[in-house]
Amino acid sequence: MRKYQVEITRAAERDITSIFEYIHYNNPAAAMRWVEEVECQITSLEKFPKRCPHIPETKELGQEYRHLIYGDYRTIFRFQGLKVIIMRVIHGARLLDLEMLERILP
Repeated sequence: MRKYQVEITRAAERDITSIFEYIHYNNPAAAMRWVEEVECQITSLEKFPKRCPHIPETKELGQEYRHLIYGDYRTIFRFQGLKVIIMRVIHGARLLDLEMLERILP
C-alpha cells in the first residue's frame, strides 16, 4: 500500500484555527470535536487520498485538486508526487476563488 506524505499550508492552518475559534465561541465541545475530526480526516489522506472527488471548478487551472467534506466544510488538497498538500479548509457555502489555491506555497 502506497503511503503519501501530508503537508498543510499556512493558509490551511489559519483556516482551521479561524473555524475552530468561530465554532468555539458558541460551543467549545463542538469545536473540539470538529477539529479532532478534521485532523483525523487529514491524516487519513496518507493512505487513501484518491478516494476523494475532483473539484470540477479547478479543471481550468491545469492542476488536479480534490476535496474532502466534513459537515459544512471542505478540505481542499492537491498532489505533488507522493505528497498530499492541504491547500485550504473552507465553508462549503463559500465560493471557491481559484486564486486562493494558486498563490499558496506549502
